[in-house]
Amino acid sequence: MSVARIVSALQFCPDLCAPRSREPGPSLQSRGFNALLALLPYKQQLASAEAVQAHVQKLALQAASFEPPNLGRDVEVTLTKMGGWPVYYTAPASGHEGCNFVMFLHGGGYINEIVPAHWRLIGQMTRKANVVCVVPIYPLAPRATAKDVVPATAELLRMLLEDAGSAKVTVAGNSAGVGLALAACQWLRDRGHRQPDQMVLISPAADASVSRPEQIEIAKRDPIQDIPGIVEAGRLYAGELDIGHPFVSPLNGAFRALAPMTIFAGTRDLLYPDSVDLAERAMAVGVPVELHLLRDQPHNYALMPTPEGRKARALIMRAVA
Repeated sequence: MSVARIVSALQFCPDLCAPRSREPGPSLQSRGFNALLALLPYKQQLASAEAVQAHVQKLALQAASFEPPNLGRDVEVTLTKMGGWPVYYTAPASGHEGCNFVMFLHGGGYINEIVPAHWRLIGQMTRKANVVCVVPIYPLAPRATAKDVVPATAELLRMLLEDAGSAKVTVAGNSAGVGLALAACQWLRDRGHRQPDQMVLISPAADASVSRPEQIEIAKRDPIQDIPGIVEAGRLYAGELDIGHPFVSPLNGAFRALAPMTIFAGTRDLLYPDSVDLAERAMAVGVPVELHLLRDQPHNYALMPTPEGRKARALIMRAVA
């Protein structure tokens, strides 16, 4: 942990390092939200490979909508197509001259479509940070796999970086969207292309193998996720690639010369050890990293209506503006 810069509004996780202060633990609202999450069917959908397969088959019969909800009068939404994919642009209705850019890559285990919680964050970034958000609706597994999705995403990012000129470009994502963001940036670097100015990474899904022994115990506390389902979703996304391939598990890729990273993770997320490892590996090769690791926060806490989530989003607004 000595190599990673940990920035936390709460007490640091005691199984990683000794706390630096005796600050309060998670808020009462956050504890209640964790209990609510445990009652919802999210974890059941990831309890086994069979559950994931049934979910994917259901989606094949009736695909989920990717259209944004009403983001308000102050957000202008435009739909176009790039590389055969739908791509949404959101911009301040007051005008976007001189705005910075955010490419947002949504989570969902590579098998689920973008959802209203993602769009709420996109709308908030557009409105409060005064940025233009670029939102690719990338095709989902098993219909599309990492072999094609990663290079296509990287090519969209390359074009955005060219079009942005001197404007700041942030790549932001949550969960599986982080895995795609990291793999795309590694692809760009390996081909000599420009990197974005920064990455904002929410609850990274960076290693689809989920093979750390400690993750078995953490999974018991995770109210949303379970290991068998994550591994099966990763297998579907991998297609003909090995699940450890950097396109699927970018934690296994190289981190030299990547953009600075701001990472949000919580210790009720069975994926959080990968966030710590990601921070350490990136900083070891000179990439600036801030890791906001909050005790007892779940996967995607930065998107949730809790005090901790609101504080994380305030940090995100300042980062991307």
